[in-house]
Amino acid sequence: MRDPDARAIRRALISVSDKSGLVELAASLSDLGVELVSTGGSAAALRQAGLEVLDVSDITGFPEIMDGRVKTLHPRVHGGILARRGNDEDAAIMAEHGIAGIDLVAINLYPFEATVASGANFAACVENIDIGGPAMIRAAAKNHNDVTVVTDPADYPALIAELEATGGEVGADFRRLMAVRAFARTAAYDAAIAAWLAAEQDDALPATLVLAGRRRQILRYGENPHQDAGFYVAPDAYGRYRPGVATAEQVQGKELSYNNINDTDAAFELVAEFDAPAVAIIKHANPCGVAVADSLVDAYRRALTCDAVSAFGGIIAVNRSLDGAVAAEIAKLFAEVVIAPDADDAARAVLAGKANLRLLLTGAMPDPGAGGTTLRSVAGGWLAQGRDHISATVQNLKVVTKRAPSEAEIRDMLFAFTVAKHVKSNAIVYARDGATVGIGAGQTSRVDSARIAARKAEDAAAAAGLAAPLTKGSAVASDAFFPFADGLLAAAEAGATTVIQPGGSVRDDEVIAAADAAGLAMVLTGSRHFRH
Repeated sequence: MRDPDARAIRRALISVSDKSGLVELAASLSDLGVELVSTGGSAAALRQAGLEVLDVSDITGFPEIMDGRVKTLHPRVHGGILARRGNDEDAAIMAEHGIAGIDLVAINLYPFEATVASGANFAACVENIDIGGPAMIRAAAKNHNDVTVVTDPADYPALIAELEATGGEVGADFRRLMAVRAFARTAAYDAAIAAWLAAEQDDALPATLVLAGRRRQILRYGENPHQDAGFYVAPDAYGRYRPGVATAEQVQGKELSYNNINDTDAAFELVAEFDAPAVAIIKHANPCGVAVADSLVDAYRRALTCDAVSAFGGIIAVNRSLDGAVAAEIAKLFAEVVIAPDADDAARAVLAGKANLRLLLTGAMPDPGAGGTTLRSVAGGWLAQGRDHISATVQNLKVVTKRAPSEAEIRDMLFAFTVAKHVKSNAIVYARDGATVGIGAGQTSRVDSARIAARKAEDAAAAAGLAAPLTKGSAVASDAFFPFADGLLAAAEAGATTVIQPGGSVRDDEVIAAADAAGLAMVLTGSRHFRH
């Protein structure tokens, strides 16, 4: 039985930059007796394929002008798209002005995003801002009650199937679905233009924030099973994707969950901070072990020692191509995800035996020093901020105690402070010889974080059969200043001998005096690294 809301396609306007599937679509339309109207390169491609096509200039009576900037902005085009079928007044106007209906609009836009991503100059990018295309797409989408619009070659097969099944008609449900996608496409296109122009003006926080992302997958659920979730990916203003979960190829394993993606992002961003071979083990977006070493396998063993209990079911990130030796060690542990820039054949073969383990390969490491904007939703809006891209260096350390740290102690302090950037506040990190030995995260009191980290170090020492916790002789880092001396004293009780912190408390003098009394060496960085 015929769908009463179906609309026949008698005339189609085709104007595409991406000519994928163009000939197949046009040939199917032609076989159904649809008149084809087209522009420029699209018309030439159709004629080359042996299809009969009418130029837009033939129906407007006006040539393309200004290097093609003006060709479809004409009442005989937009009237044909926007006319309401069954409306007597619209029909009379069409007859009076010689306007024929356009039932299908198949358009994709000038490749603005690709032009920007290619590094083209400002003028070239401006010339690739499409004007007529978005206008026709929006007109057709507005009039989807009567007109079908398609903007993505990936939708051509479904359109062809719909037409062939009905003898040349398109149902209301399909027209509305295509309209939704059409408006989303023009919105994303405008968002890309706005973001690029803002970036060109060095406007990191524009007056109007326009966001657009493409759904990569629908997730099983969000943080909890009763929450719907999806994963959307988006480039920066210049069309670049930051290496990480969004760019990764999943080589094996189960589908990623919402929590997997969130935790894996945290792990990869952390491990990218280091030049030496590094491993980070993450649980619930907090590190439970981080280490650098001469090889990945040694770094992994040392990272695992920090908190092997929490590492169970965690996320493992490395900053080198995964090799067989470290893969063999990882395979001994139940892990949810392993992420790396690459993996050799031996590593892939080892991890293939862990069928549920998700192996992600990104092809590159993110630049920890790069800028950019991060976003977080709040009720009724968004919070936007620049990426926390600074790190403490030897040059900006200020020694404030009577005892100055040694070069080896400075290395551990800088390592610990770098890790602390990636620990939820309040954050305390103990480190020794390039490895974390105790981590306290997300506490409402800094002294509690110091004590929890010390207690975890004691548990780890007991599990490893060590005579004493590795916090003895360690460096301790705090992501923000010590508001009182109690947190610092708790670290001293745990065996820390050096302290790195931002400073800036009204009680800095009291904290410094306590450090001197305990024989600690302490440095201030002047930079805080809250992470909420």
